[in-house]
Amino acid sequence: MYEPYTVTVVCTGNICRSPIAEVLLREAFSETGLDDRVQVDSAGTGDWHLGHDMDHRARAVLEGAGHSFPVHSARQFQAEAFTDSDLILAADVGHYRDLVAMAPDEQAAERVHLFRSFDEQARVDEDLNLADPYYGDERDFTLTYQAVTAAVPGVVEYVRGQLP
Repeated sequence: MYEPYTVTVVCTGNICRSPIAEVLLREAFSETGLDDRVQVDSAGTGDWHLGHDMDHRARAVLEGAGHSFPVHSARQFQAEAFTDSDLILAADVGHYRDLVAMAPDEQAAERVHLFRSFDEQARVDEDLNLADPYYGDERDFTLTYQAVTAAVPGVVEYVRGQLP
């Protein structure tokens, strides 16, 4: 029996980008039969929304696309999480830098990747930041959902290659 491979998605407050990615990744791992071997969670770099549900617009875009999921509880990423996370997916370059700086050693820092780096088109376009929809409107949340959706297959394939 293997310990589950853990994927942690990190954004700023853990109420917009990372919960959307958490929901979509969980579903993708379930659809590929890997849900018993891969655990997905999310966190924020800040503590502004600790314990809050995801933003109502993030929930609306997910529900509008047919996804169902439990109530979310925002949490903050702590340095101790490097012990439990096999792959840490940063929403943007700022989060990437913060997470690498927080890493206890080089090996832990190497587990941090930009979420959109798993989307081939985003790499070609050199557009690896997952834009923060928080100060936008519903359209911005839809664009975030689409960007996350485009990267999910690449994350799943990468993780599949990491499993024993």
